[in-house]
Amino acid sequence: MEQGGESGINRTGFIKGRQKKALLFVLMLLIASIFIPGPGEGGAFHSGAVMTECPECHTGNGDGFTLRGVDLGSTCLRCHQATDVVDNPTWYYVATPDAKLTKGKPPVQLTPGGDFAYLKKDYSWSLPGGETGTSFGYKHGHNVVAQSYGYFSDSTKITAPGGEYPANYLTCTSCHNPHAIISQVTVTSFTGSYRLLGGTGYAPKMIPGVNAFKADTPVAVSPSQYNRTEALTDTRIAYGKGMSEWCMNCHPNVGGHRAGNTVRFPQQIINNYNSYIKTGDASGNSKSSYTSLVPFEEGIGDAYTLSSHADITGQYKNGPDANSNVMCLTCHRAHASAFDHIMRWDTESQYIVYSGIYPGMDNGSQEARGRTASELQQAYYGRPSSSFANGQKSLCGKCHASD
Repeated sequence: MEQGGESGINRTGFIKGRQKKALLFVLMLLIASIFIPGPGEGGAFHSGAVMTECPECHTGNGDGFTLRGVDLGSTCLRCHQATDVVDNPTWYYVATPDAKLTKGKPPVQLTPGGDFAYLKKDYSWSLPGGETGTSFGYKHGHNVVAQSYGYFSDSTKITAPGGEYPANYLTCTSCHNPHAIISQVTVTSFTGSYRLLGGTGYAPKMIPGVNAFKADTPVAVSPSQYNRTEALTDTRIAYGKGMSEWCMNCHPNVGGHRAGNTVRFPQQIINNYNSYIKTGDASGNSKSSYTSLVPFEEGIGDAYTLSSHADITGQYKNGPDANSNVMCLTCHRAHASAFDHIMRWDTESQYIVYSGIYPGMDNGSQEARGRTASELQQAYYGRPSSSFANGQKSLCGKCHASD
């Protein structure tokens, strides 16, 4: 058999070896394209292109840590807060600038995680019966620190609820590893790269005194277009498994609703979810029941399978089955929302839609709680009020029909 070179490697084996390397390279590019969006349509910005990408965040003074922003969060928002296109949801933006946050106007961005600008929106109300109240902005999300953009730490909490992560160090890189595609993506695992989330052992170098993550990142797949209105169709993130376990890196002892890989939906919850369409309408089925306002994990660890479920067309609307489970993001958004506790819907009001319309301070509804009707519609990602019941109650009913 013909030999190739001094090493004595079989030429056929050598060729196969090169083919294998090429295949692995293509696979890594595929992983990047599925999981890691960045500035520029279809681009994978955080890919480690030293000459073109590092200088966007670092000054290049040679120490490897000098940032272009005054802090970590401000460095991130140099790219991730909209400055030029702010009237519509746009690609990788996660925050609306202050100039657009006028009274009665909602933040613009509609990423699945929400718009951080809700942290700056206080909603106050005074009802005819004498009830008054305020939904303070700091209750609407993760209070990231980005001083140049007006984001500061939570003034009421020293550490993360149910954990020890210091609130004054909470920033974008507390959760997201900006170099994740280099350090965490492998050809054998899809975990450690979804949304650049930090995986097992992750501890930001520039944030002192925090414990390294114990849980790896969730398995999940996003459609390529994810920052968009859901007036016509949902944006479905295909959540596979591990989201709640990952959240517990910072919130290990948080109380409340049980969630995680082991909290499988019992058959009654599956039946409720799949039949529930809206308050008073239980005519749904398992092939058409999904809503991004109440997402769930499918119990799947295979990203290739999940990629066929990530959808914006409304073609894949399958509900949960016996492998599915509740997770933290079933009820909460990851960044911020219009509601207290980062909820996906208003759990404080009796009605989401009342008499067929979104309640609003501008239409005299007592269910508005300081928000205009247009603000509430934006909070529900552009859905028309007609997509709900005339008297739509809490979406807890999606799983717990008796509510």
